[in-house]
Amino acid sequence: MIPSWLNVLALTSLLAGSACAAWIAFDETRHPQHVWIMNLVWPITALYGGLLALWFYYAYGREAAHHHAAKEEPPFSVMVAKGALHCGAGCTIGDILAEWLAFFVPAVAIWFGYTTLFSEKMFAVWIPDFILAFVFGIGFQYYTIKPMRNLSVRDGLVAALKADTLTVTFWQIGMYAFMAFAQFYVLRPMFGAVVAVNSPEFWFTMQIAMLAGFITSYPVNWWLIKVGIKERM
Repeated sequence: MIPSWLNVLALTSLLAGSACAAWIAFDETRHPQHVWIMNLVWPITALYGGLLALWFYYAYGREAAHHHAAKEEPPFSVMVAKGALHCGAGCTIGDILAEWLAFFVPAVAIWFGYTTLFSEKMFAVWIPDFILAFVFGIGFQYYTIKPMRNLSVRDGLVAALKADTLTVTFWQIGMYAFMAFAQFYVLRPMFGAVVAVNSPEFWFTMQIAMLAGFITSYPVNWWLIKVGIKERM
């Protein structure tokens, strides 16, 4: 039985994330990003990052156009963080779509091995999670790297794959690790059950899991940007 305090905490966190996302999206109508895809990245990041994402947006995102015009660069650590968040936005969209798809179409989990390869439904759903996260993550990178380097469609796709394949992979590893830990080693022992996709507690747990994904993908982004495979943002 999930306690009421956890339900209230989950709802509060989700509402805060939604409010921050809406605020950033509104602010971007007056202060659009130089790279248009970042107009999507920042509100999506706020869905799980909440007030922390809102602070980071005002500190280093809202002034991106000014920095570009003045040919100023933020600290390298900030560029790495923005690169990770860029990839994470695609992963977030992919994970949300995959989780709800598997919820509304239970056969999806069976198609990906539930009851045959996996005894836990969550493990089977991780496969479409990764597929959609990869598609959206690479897509977000494509619409950044193609115009920045003035590449053809083919070359843009190749460059996006080089830039974000490892990032998406390590982001998902962090997300999976935290979700498994929270579901099987915290929620089930403490409350006797894992939380379902249609519960606020699930998405509250996912918010924290996305932050874990940011942490595990950060070192990879550092290396990719340092060697010039991924663009500085």
